Amino acid sequence: MIQPTASILLFLLITTSIAIAQPDKRSTLFLELKQQDSLFFERSFNQCDIAYLESRMAQDLKFYHDQSGFQDRTKFFENIKQYICAPSSKKPIRKVDVNSLEVYPLYNNGKLYGAIQMGVHHFYIREQGKEDTHTSTAKFTHVWLMQEGIWKLSEVLSYDHQEPTGH
Repeated sequence: MIQPTASILLFLLITTSIAIAQPDKRSTLFLELKQQDSLFFERSFNQCDIAYLESRMAQDLKFYHDQSGFQDRTKFFENIKQYICAPSSKKPIRKVDVNSLEVYPLYNNGKLYGAIQMGVHHFYIREQGKEDTHTSTAKFTHVWLMQEGIWKLSEVLSYDHQEPTGH
């Protein structure tokens, strides 16, 4: 049988470990990256502000996609211009599930240099005069790096794409 003092210490150790492992969704970093995700994808993916996108992507971008393979920065921009931002009556749109977001800080010698952000995003097709049509849901993992005071997307994993259910 465990002594009462040992039980309390064991309980504190377990609950402290769990609390540390969970990202605080009220932290400055979490809120900053949540806002960054929202602004980044609204401007770059949904509105096709290519100049903004170019300014927020690391020069050595690595993009891994479970359906279209690996893309470096050059290939990524070619695909954005051809498939996401080409003139068309059907425009792909990305929306994040804000409740799914997780953020984990990256430190080097105690200094914050980046963060890992994970979550779920949904993709739609938008047509003039129609409701957005849900086309897929996927998971993502992003590595954001702070470069010269600006968050830049450095590595992207977009995976587990699934068609919508219930249709």
